[in-house]
Amino acid sequence: MRPKLLLPAAAFWLAFAAHSQTTSQTPASEKDPIQTMVSRLDLARYKATIRGLTKFGDRRQGTDRNRAAIDWIEAQLKSYGCSNTERIHYDYQPPAGRRGAGGEGGRGEGGGRGAGGGRGGRGNQAGGRVRGDRGPTAANNDPDLQPDSRLRELDSQPSTPGPREEVFCTKIGATHPEEMYIVGAHMDGIGYGEAANDDGSGAALVMEVARVLSSPDVVTDRSIRFALWNNEETGLNGARAYVEQRKDLQGKEDPPGSGKYPEPKWLGMIQHDMLLFDHGMPAKDGTVSPHQRPEADVNIEFQSRSKLAGPAAELAWAFLAANEQYATDYPAVVGNHMTNTDSTPFQDLVPSISLRELERVSQIGGGWDPTHHQPTDVYSHFSDGDFRLGLNATQTTLGAVARLAGAKLKEADTASGAH
Repeated sequence: MRPKLLLPAAAFWLAFAAHSQTTSQTPASEKDPIQTMVSRLDLARYKATIRGLTKFGDRRQGTDRNRAAIDWIEAQLKSYGCSNTERIHYDYQPPAGRRGAGGEGGRGEGGGRGAGGGRGGRGNQAGGRVRGDRGPTAANNDPDLQPDSRLRELDSQPSTPGPREEVFCTKIGATHPEEMYIVGAHMDGIGYGEAANDDGSGAALVMEVARVLSSPDVVTDRSIRFALWNNEETGLNGARAYVEQRKDLQGKEDPPGSGKYPEPKWLGMIQHDMLLFDHGMPAKDGTVSPHQRPEADVNIEFQSRSKLAGPAAELAWAFLAANEQYATDYPAVVGNHMTNTDSTPFQDLVPSISLRELERVSQIGGGWDPTHHQPTDVYSHFSDGDFRLGLNATQTTLGAVARLAGAKLKEADTASGAH
């Protein structure tokens, strides 16, 4: 039996076909308001947000640079108008045997240095099949492999166990504040680089969507939460802490009669993890093309083994429809092997998907991105073609979430074209 649909994704999919046929015939003054919102994204802003994150190096959890990055993210969210920021507090203690190199490697990706120049081991393939040539996939834990002395020094402080924080803010729904979509990405990284792609690209996406939807002329029917997870690289600990602390608070009015819902009911969870690099399969010698491949695309994934696989698939198709409507350069594809990302703790509780640059199991797990957890994951390594792939993922998410949450522009601003 097909699982019951838990969110209006199917309605989105059906409405898209009719909408796409009529938009091109509509006078400019009556254009799709969501298209207006998407047009407020641009490559320069997206790149600038990634650049801002990379100023804190790899943002490894349990370090001063990680804490400074969290403060910066919160300040940015407030500057966008998403001023009701909150923090999740939890304690992280690395499992026994995983305290080396900052305590990373909780997912089989923090293996020690091997003969391949700091990328020994093949990481966690999560039981999936890997197709095509493989490259090394374990994380670099050798600071000496970072040739930039300034960055090597910035990333030098090791992680220590103890208290952790992560920040989120919420766009409150005007008619259904008791329901919400969660838009997330992790802000921590490893590898002795700048974590520009993993996961500055995803964190910047969440922040840019928050910026546009927090504009005073944007109103949504349902709430949207923008979350920047911590401790992803150690085993999704920040996302797990959020789920543990808040899943039982869903939809409860507090205080009673106030119309305020500290944790609205979850309608969907959308995760973003590595969005810049789709250069193709490694050659026999392990090298990868320096250029984005012509058939590059945004990978939208759900987990076919989750309890809510059916509704999650519907959510993924809704995002595919949004990509076709709102993305300017790159198409999207839907896959069913979502794994090793912060949507995992949510996937049996709420329809969950992830957006990323490559298929998680067969491509990222097969070494298609040589910057993954490496010293080369720095801002300067990526071209505008790479950054534009991330921008197209941002357009996709903004378009989909805005439509699912019932986003509108206030009439006065719509008529005047004010921003």
